[in-house]
Amino acid sequence: MEDQQNLEAIMGLIMFGGNAKSDAMEAIAAAKKGDFTLADQKIADAEESLVQAHHSQTEMLTQEAQGNHVQVTLLTVHSQDHLMTSIAFTDLAKEIIDIYRRLGNE
Repeated sequence: MEDQQNLEAIMGLIMFGGNAKSDAMEAIAAAKKGDFTLADQKIADAEESLVQAHHSQTEMLTQEAQGNHVQVTLLTVHSQDHLMTSIAFTDLAKEIIDIYRRLGNE
């Protein structure tokens, strides 16, 4: 994989992962205020960012599978870590929003 293409994929993971985490955090804040419409929209935005991040990751995996080895750097590891953290955070945000939703119905 060319260095520039590799860097773009790595930065995509970091950028979209960061966007997902930010949207998930905003979703929790909205649910805490009782605005579940906004919370649901922010979760949908987070999930879309995760899809975009997965596209970047898939590009890297495809290149590797085709024999174009990606040099593993600290930036590469960081991008993967950032994505996995964002996925976990978004999943937990959904659970927290559900708790707020249930508490609002009592």
